[in-house]
Amino acid sequence: MIAVAIDGPAGAGKSSIARQTAKEIGFIYVDTGALYRSIGLHMLNHNVFPGDAQAVSRELEHLDIGLEFQNGEQRVILCGKDVSDLIRTPEVSKASSQVSAIPAVRAFLLELQKNMAQTHNVIMDGRDIGTVVLPQAQVKVFLTASPQERARRRYQEILEKGGSADYEEILKEIWERDERDAGRAIAPLVPAQDAVILDTTDMTVREVIDRLKQWIAEKTA
Repeated sequence: MIAVAIDGPAGAGKSSIARQTAKEIGFIYVDTGALYRSIGLHMLNHNVFPGDAQAVSRELEHLDIGLEFQNGEQRVILCGKDVSDLIRTPEVSKASSQVSAIPAVRAFLLELQKNMAQTHNVIMDGRDIGTVVLPQAQVKVFLTASPQERARRRYQEILEKGGSADYEEILKEIWERDERDAGRAIAPLVPAQDAVILDTTDMTVREVIDRLKQWIAEKTA
């Protein structure tokens, strides 16, 4: 099995890049952020403060999370319900960042993520894939971009979907998310020692995908 690990900060384009690349080369795309978002959603729905480690850890006993793939697209099943479209809100994003700092949550999801890479050729993206989840991955990439560019992309994405957004507020949330992710004690956001760092600030999506496909081909030839 071949594993490609893509890490990087929020808004760097990991999901869209990984999803399209996986589609073009016939790999399974695993969006680990969606798993944390589903836990965040569950906590919000059950009035559990996502930053309360003890309360969140207790609630994990009632959680059943699985991944299904429909036409190559990942769907997240939370307690029997497809929540893939419910986890893409700013509120859930903030909650996912909070629960992801809890060791029990990371341990809860670790085996599920590892099992996917043992049974499929995968491109997996997240915050600690190359360092913790798949340290044996043949290809490791740390995808990043300036906070301003990441905020611009997120702002544009929301508008294109018909929503409303405030650029300055999005930029503020990205700064805060970066600080939380880099400063947490468990699996902080850092590049793997053997990862290639790719700054996409001035790159098109097509350019990034082609670069990634080239690296995968070189590493797996």
